[in-house]
Amino acid sequence: MSQQRVEQVVRTVAETCVENERYFGELDSVVGDGDFGFSLARGFENVLAGWDDYDRADAGTFLQKIAVTMSGRIGGTSGPIWGTAFLRAAGVVKGKQDVSGDDVVAMLRAAVEGIKARGGADLGEKTLLDALVPLTDTVEQQLAAGAAPAEVAKAAAATARAAAEATRPMQARRGRASYTGERSIGSLDPGAVAVAVLAGRVAATW
Repeated sequence: MSQQRVEQVVRTVAETCVENERYFGELDSVVGDGDFGFSLARGFENVLAGWDDYDRADAGTFLQKIAVTMSGRIGGTSGPIWGTAFLRAAGVVKGKQDVSGDDVVAMLRAAVEGIKARGGADLGEKTLLDALVPLTDTVEQQLAAGAAPAEVAKAAAATARAAAEATRPMQARRGRASYTGERSIGSLDPGAVAVAVLAGRVAATW
């Protein structure tokens, strides 16, 4: 996809996080401290505020600027985690103005590894990884099967929705929710739900 498409996806993500501030916060307040929606919204508001000023020399440079904004303008753990995800993705496409399907998969894999390293989390611990990893697997499988980009996005969104719902019976092992132990069982992970909501909006606006 073109660099313009990359920018469109990032803007869709930013606007969706701002719009869902209350929803994401309510999800987080069940067993967490309730600041997830607030943190994401404030960070992405700053991204949108500086939108016209970002360096667009190439896709990697653009994403790197987003990462810097996210890391510096989001409180709590969300800033470092989401900032790291964007930074790792940026490194994959540094110097590229056109992004291939293989690049997209590599960007997602790099983001996943960055989140693991930064947050110390892994699959099955009730975090956004439990939706992001299955989403990435679906993107890779759909591209290998020759699916069109819009169909890839739809399939990825469906996978993310199912994966987010699958966090309900899990016990949280990371973040503030982990302090509640077994009481975290039965609630959805807000990060995983956010991934599903974002994937759905990207698919709908592709």
